[in-house]
Amino acid sequence: MIAIKVPARICFFGDHQDYLGLPVIAGTVNRYICLRAVPIERKEFSVVLKDLQQEFVIPLSGKSEKIRGKDYFRSGISILKDEGFQFSQGYHIEIWGDIPINAGLSSSSALVVAWIRFLVAVQPRKKPISDLQIARWAHQAEVLFFNQPGGLMDQYTIAQGGMLYIDTNTGESTRLKNGLGRLLVAESGLPKKTLSVLKNAREYAQNAISSIRSVHPEFDLNSVSPEDYNRYLEIVPDQYQEHWYASVHNYQITKAAKEELLYWNPDLKKLAGLMNEHQLILQSRIQNTPTEMTQMMEAAKQAGALACKIIGSGGGGCMLALVGNNNIEKIKKAFLETRAKAVYEVEIGN
Repeated sequence: MIAIKVPARICFFGDHQDYLGLPVIAGTVNRYICLRAVPIERKEFSVVLKDLQQEFVIPLSGKSEKIRGKDYFRSGISILKDEGFQFSQGYHIEIWGDIPINAGLSSSSALVVAWIRFLVAVQPRKKPISDLQIARWAHQAEVLFFNQPGGLMDQYTIAQGGMLYIDTNTGESTRLKNGLGRLLVAESGLPKKTLSVLKNAREYAQNAISSIRSVHPEFDLNSVSPEDYNRYLEIVPDQYQEHWYASVHNYQITKAAKEELLYWNPDLKKLAGLMNEHQLILQSRIQNTPTEMTQMMEAAKQAGALACKIIGSGGGGCMLALVGNNNIEKIKKAFLETRAKAVYEVEIGN
């Protein structure tokens, strides 16, 4: 039997930055996608998605089928076949988990990473495969294969685990201290609008940058400073100026958070202030936070949460609260009384 367990992901700083080649700070938490596989005589992968009550079969012999959008199972197989992997032994595979679906905790990326780990595990000749390579293949299978508008943060965080500062140009990761204290995740009950929010945010930010480069070809976003916001503002068309602001200032927030999280004893109040600044930009500039979720987070802060932010691309999904040593039950109650679907404590993995 093969058993695989893959964690959820939370982006703490740098939302809507990875597709611009800017860094992010993300970490894995103790919510999981689980996969269990047992060999069978039939030359097929018989897959059961227990939470969705779905079943399907992937034949391992015969003519290859056209791969439809979001079929990450077949895209993963295709990518690894291109790498020389072979699949002949059949398996009955069950997949389940406690990561909320379409809620910002990267359930889909966790599923893809679990699937890639399974495909590697069934190879008859075992050879060392790094977590970074698993991340690359998962990113290919989920994003590049289907030309989707996401970046690499989700797959690279989930495959490597822990709290990471990720250079999204190179994929290079720096391990950070877990200095965020006690954490709550609240499920809003509102479905996330991943593709529409990502597509608009990405296009607007990239158009803002392109307008600057049309005048200043030497412009490098990775070297941008707060002073550059005003310097280039008049070049950016009005409709893209909010996303230009978000690109510059969220980058500065992420760098400041990294600096703090490299210390042995990070300043939680400083990190909370940076997170609240980040959320304000997300809701007022990128406008990815529904009013209902803003009200939930405000209630949580009034109840004692040090900081709150939306998780993931936005439009719905989950929220994160830094609670420090404050009354965690009071903060949970504040979320629930403002109609959050569920609230629970999470821990960052190692």
